[in-house]
Amino acid sequence: MHNELVSHIKKFIPLDSSEVAILESRLSISTIKRKDHVLQEGQICNTMYFVVKGCMRQYIINPKGTEQTLQFGVENWWITDYLSYHNQTPSHFYIQAVETTEVIALEKSVLESLLDEIPKLEKYFRIVAQKAFGAAQMRIKFLFTMSAEERYHHFNNQQPDFVQRVPQYMLASYLDFSAEFMSKIRAGKV
Repeated sequence: MHNELVSHIKKFIPLDSSEVAILESRLSISTIKRKDHVLQEGQICNTMYFVVKGCMRQYIINPKGTEQTLQFGVENWWITDYLSYHNQTPSHFYIQAVETTEVIALEKSVLESLLDEIPKLEKYFRIVAQKAFGAAQMRIKFLFTMSAEERYHHFNNQQPDFVQRVPQYMLASYLDFSAEFMSKIRAGKV
């Protein structure tokens, strides 16, 4: 039932059968319906979500009242508000299911006890955090150095299946341009 997460962890650290048993006893898969939120701005984030199947997104609502997607989380990716989770402060973000999504929701208290029982999980979560931070740094680089059209073509070349999978207005906001501009790019009018 939790094979996806255990397999993901084993890509980075070895686990013996007793450690797998401890993990499996604490993990459960839940389903989040399309468009449902697991976090709203102002709430304290107490959970990290591992996407087993589906797609989640983290977004803000900017001062103009427009949604701005900051991150997507697809299969084998973690999504959370790290600052709210770590500091136990109100979140500045929303986290929503883009499509009906199966997740392993890891509550802070459960994670803390798992880290005590299986200390080498610290290494796994450090690697996950480093990969997430690196991806965020690259996204910032692309926003600062590429034109909107270049960002779209780069993302489309890197993730062609994903471009077809998410609503175009979400992808446009992630790439930091309007849905109208997205339509022009896709129509070859830019």
